[in-house]
Amino acid sequence: MKYVITGGAGFIGSHLAESLVNRGDSVIIFDDLNTGKKQNLIKVLDKIKFVEGDVRNYNSLEKIFQSTDGVFHHAARASVQESFLKPAEYFDINVNGTENVFKIAHSLGIKVVYASSSSVYGMPTKLPIKEDDPKNPINPYAKTKLEDEKIARKYALKGLNVIGLRYFNVFGERQSKEYAGVIKLFLERIQEKLPPKINGDGLQTRDFVYVGDIVLANILSMESNIDHTFFNVGTGTNISVLEIARMMVKYSGLDLEPIHGPVLEGDVKDTLADISHIKRELDWKPTVFLEEWLKKKITTFNINYKT
Repeated sequence: MKYVITGGAGFIGSHLAESLVNRGDSVIIFDDLNTGKKQNLIKVLDKIKFVEGDVRNYNSLEKIFQSTDGVFHHAARASVQESFLKPAEYFDINVNGTENVFKIAHSLGIKVVYASSSSVYGMPTKLPIKEDDPKNPINPYAKTKLEDEKIARKYALKGLNVIGLRYFNVFGERQSKEYAGVIKLFLERIQEKLPPKINGDGLQTRDFVYVGDIVLANILSMESNIDHTFFNVGTGTNISVLEIARMMVKYSGLDLEPIHGPVLEGDVKDTLADISHIKRELDWKPTVFLEEWLKKKITTFNINYKT
């Protein structure tokens, strides 16, 4: 099969590219390299076609979508804090760019699986969060993701096969500061033998889901017979940021105590996914959990902390 991955040089897109290439698919990466890096694709760079481009460029997208079996759409600006500073740019890329993807895919009869976000729920009214729960985004980035969902529904009514995956907090190798950024920042601090720095009291909870499980959700969605839906992609478990910090310190063997900074603007208090829909429809379930991954990640270079 032949697939296009927009944003394919990013954290999630590059893992998806590796998985598709390893199973024998033909892959085209379309990325503007704003946050993505070709280095992320080093394992498969000689086996893919890479096109540097912007999803706002309709003609460029239309050209690479020709003779394609499916599109995985991950291109977006994804920093909550930056979205407050650049709301117009975020809307232009995340909303107008996404509509370009949907419009072209619809005209060519191509299925789209795309990255939505748990941020569309805002401050949840209850936990765990179900797909049909209220949507109340509290920052400009999240608002763009909700607009994308409205556009997806519009094109689905016209006949586009489109599935939106509402990612909760994604972690894993090569993760960027936009996805489960606290994990990346804590790891960097601990590598430097510095205490993890927490925004706020650290009692905010998150549902952390492994990037490899995200990749599988994308592939299963693409290969399913489902025409249009939205899936939560999480683990159905959550943990506080303070617990994560203390866990990482424990695994490092360092004598550190987390420190606290101001609360981040646009940050939700709690997230927890109800994943019964994706389990039932795709037979998908999480396979890697945060604590075991962190323990392995930290203990592999733990010896360096003590030298």
